[in-house]
Amino acid sequence: MSEKQKINILWFTNNLRIRDNESLLKIQQESLPFLALYVFDSEFFQQKQSGFKKIGKFRARFLLETVLDLEKNLNEIGVPFVKKIGKTAEIFQKIAEHFDIETIFCQEEWTRDENILQQKVTKVLPTTVWSKSYSQLLLQPDFIDSLIEKIPIQFTTFRQKVEKNFTIREEFKSDKTEKKQSFESKIKSDDINLKMLGFEDFEIHPSSAFPFFGGETVALKRLNAYFSETKNLSTYKETRNGMTGLDYSSKFSAWLANGSLSPVSVYHEIKKYEAEFGSNESTYWLVFELLWREFFKYVSREHQDKTFRLKGILGKEYPFKHDENVIQDWIQGKTNSDFINANMLEIKQTGWMSNRGRQNVASYFCKILNQDWRIGAHYFEEMLIDYDVHSNYGNWMYLAGVGNDPRSRTFNPETGRTI
Repeated sequence: MSEKQKINILWFTNNLRIRDNESLLKIQQESLPFLALYVFDSEFFQQKQSGFKKIGKFRARFLLETVLDLEKNLNEIGVPFVKKIGKTAEIFQKIAEHFDIETIFCQEEWTRDENILQQKVTKVLPTTVWSKSYSQLLLQPDFIDSLIEKIPIQFTTFRQKVEKNFTIREEFKSDKTEKKQSFESKIKSDDINLKMLGFEDFEIHPSSAFPFFGGETVALKRLNAYFSETKNLSTYKETRNGMTGLDYSSKFSAWLANGSLSPVSVYHEIKKYEAEFGSNESTYWLVFELLWREFFKYVSREHQDKTFRLKGILGKEYPFKHDENVIQDWIQGKTNSDFINANMLEIKQTGWMSNRGRQNVASYFCKILNQDWRIGAHYFEEMLIDYDVHSNYGNWMYLAGVGNDPRSRTFNPETGRTI
């Protein structure tokens, strides 16, 4: 029996881009041929928590669009790409029947579901080496660990420490792959559509504040439109709390969430914009928002599974209840507050809600309705196009009073201000 060919695998997860992709650059520098892979994990699409799916139709379609765009972009630079649907570990096992997988290059993860998935792959490929990159982060762990021994509870403390010594790495520049690698004969891509993922196709709601497609191509167009074309960045601080329309906020979050846009790329584009058009409070404020996103990533890295527990990272007791009728009224937009109802109908029909809306509906759910914050977080996980595990659970804990807000404030939905 002939020896199996040695290859490396570039496993795409939440780093669905070519620009500024450390794993792509690293694998291109290796001498072994490699295969790029994305798996639509069938178990993930079937999972439920609190009766809600782990992913709903809005993000599922956005993800599918993103992966198809990634496939096109990888083909253009000569990288063989395979997309599969099934159980992730089983797909790796099937590839290993044809090839000797030496190293898996992927993004470093530290949250529960992602860790479990990597452990399943390790079990079927015990001798395979892993090369992991912190490509989802703006600030590298070595930099943060050298400055901060323990991630502070308050964002302001974190921000002040890192801003004094701001070090943002340069973008990783990957190359066009010179030699074409032919794996098509052995490993074929699946032809995947929304129905195969468990959803009927649907039209984007005509009033959606996020009528965008998934993928790096659209993400970079949006980046250019929001910066150079319209110069909306210069008024970001004044408009970011708006609630309707395309340009009240940058809308980068959905592409950042699945990694089709890099926070490092956004940062460097802000700096280029400031050099050309001038800096002001608004250009700074987008960096400020990137730091909030970063903060929640480091909070989850520090506290691990406490992020998903009822008492949160503070270990605080709250008199949370579980009333299914109350929860359903909140979901269906049938509460006593017109403002809360409008926002809940928006997320139900579009998969999107403004930042101001999210703060208010979450505070209302936890502090006025006194419901278990994790149920609200599970609902958002299913519904949001821009769901990000760190920001979602970080924000919900914060608003429930068990996270990074020791003052435990409540939002008044009629004024939008804290009580």
